[in-house]
Amino acid sequence: MEYIDKYIPKELLALKINYCRKRLKELPKTSMHTHSINGVQTRIIKLDNHKTYLDSPKGQELYKTMVEREDLECRLKVYEAIWDRYYRTPVPVFEPPKIIRTLRTPGNVNTVMDKEFFDSLKNDANTMYPKPMLYPFNGIQYRSDVERQIAIGYTEMNVPFKYEPELWLEGMKRPVFPDFLLYIPELETCKIHEHYGLMNFAKYVRDAKLKCSTYIDAGLLMDQDVFFTYNTEDQPFDFRYISAKLNGVIYGNLINSNERINNSSL
Repeated sequence: MEYIDKYIPKELLALKINYCRKRLKELPKTSMHTHSINGVQTRIIKLDNHKTYLDSPKGQELYKTMVEREDLECRLKVYEAIWDRYYRTPVPVFEPPKIIRTLRTPGNVNTVMDKEFFDSLKNDANTMYPKPMLYPFNGIQYRSDVERQIAIGYTEMNVPFKYEPELWLEGMKRPVFPDFLLYIPELETCKIHEHYGLMNFAKYVRDAKLKCSTYIDAGLLMDQDVFFTYNTEDQPFDFRYISAKLNGVIYGNLINSNERINNSSL
């Protein structure tokens, strides 16, 4: 697993650590063994004192659990090492919340922006405008070198995303194509990231304002569900700007979630 520690937002890092710890407590501890049965080498999954053949449905289920646990343990070690390097304080302990955010889609339907929603979106769906075919990464051609750098950054930060997915919103006669639609598995919710690289052009600014109002009309909150970044000739791209924006979004979710929990306990 690659990870760019210089870009990792503090709140996101704390969230990932707490999420890994939570999942490791939830997952059963399994192990795999090889036994010779009638002269045939057979793999067995062991859970406590129970043994299951690996090629059985139950064995495959337990195997996935074992792989997930190993991945979580590896990720947790990396996250904790990064935290110790930069912050040298105890990691704040909290229960990773499930954030339920919706957007209005055609038919005035409030669609939850969860993993099912994320998985339903087609990646790289915008065919309305030609691409320069100069900025490839992971099988996708990006429209600019900055967008490619953003894609590389999210990939190395282990943040799932889709590039220019087709998104239908209530009241729109044609879909919109967010630059990046992120899925934050630790919060079970999605975020939209729009990056504007031509803010020196009046028409581009007008289109950006229209897109922003479209998101608001669909019930999305700025700097909560949607965040924006930009670069100009005078202000070149720096991924730390995106890192700070993403950190603010995560922090806002955690604060709002804690407020709801505190209010419900009154």
